[in-house]
Amino acid sequence: MLESLLINALSLAVLMALLARIAARIGDVSFIDAVWGGAMAALAALSWAQLGEKGARASLIAAMAVLWGARLGWHLYTRWRAHGEDIRYAKMLGKARRAGKYGAAAAQVFAVQAVLLYVTCLPAQLGVLASGGAGIGALAAAGGALWLIGFAFETIGDWQLTRFRADPASAGKVLDTGLWRYTRHPNYFGDACVWWGIWLAAAEAGWVVALVALPGPLFLTFTLTRWSGKPLLEKGLVARRPGYADYVRRTSGFLPWPPKR
Repeated sequence: MLESLLINALSLAVLMALLARIAARIGDVSFIDAVWGGAMAALAALSWAQLGEKGARASLIAAMAVLWGARLGWHLYTRWRAHGEDIRYAKMLGKARRAGKYGAAAAQVFAVQAVLLYVTCLPAQLGVLASGGAGIGALAAAGGALWLIGFAFETIGDWQLTRFRADPASAGKVLDTGLWRYTRHPNYFGDACVWWGIWLAAAEAGWVVALVALPGPLFLTFTLTRWSGKPLLEKGLVARRPGYADYVRRTSGFLPWPPKR
């Protein structure tokens, strides 16, 4: 297992080094959001490919990570192609750009993100590698059900937001219908459910795997709700959209819940 994890780490390091060079050349690192999904799918698939005996649980965990990562990666890549540089990264690296040090800054961003990505993906990697030829038990089935809820929330939420943004009549307005009526971030809630579901399935391999993989979903939930996800995004939306502050007051910030009157 340690050898497989090392192969995964080296493969990810090479990939991120190449992408950092591309980011430095085009002057934009913000496609790294799409890399998260794609690279985590790749790590899960690489873990599964290294197994000698591929049982049902290992295949389930790999499939959950690959399906989630491929969909999210493509969605964020097409969004980046359509809208260009993310304002968050533009502000973050603005000083380096003005000083002519964008390449070094991009390398630093990708290096840090590689470590965080690898840790977040531990439930999929360890779950696959520790499962071997094992079948699907009650815990893995529960994890699969939670994953399905999260995948549906994230997919439908992203679809609703894409349609809203594509409608010229929505300019300057706030999306508060569909899943967005019950939570300000159905896609973030879905993300968290997906990876807690993968962690549950991985935990069926034993308490050691469950404990070592736990930082993955914990960090993901923290970054979505307390760090670079919801707080940073909403700060800009409150400033740019007059109705967003009222939307915040009546709508749950993460867990789906009926809106306040």
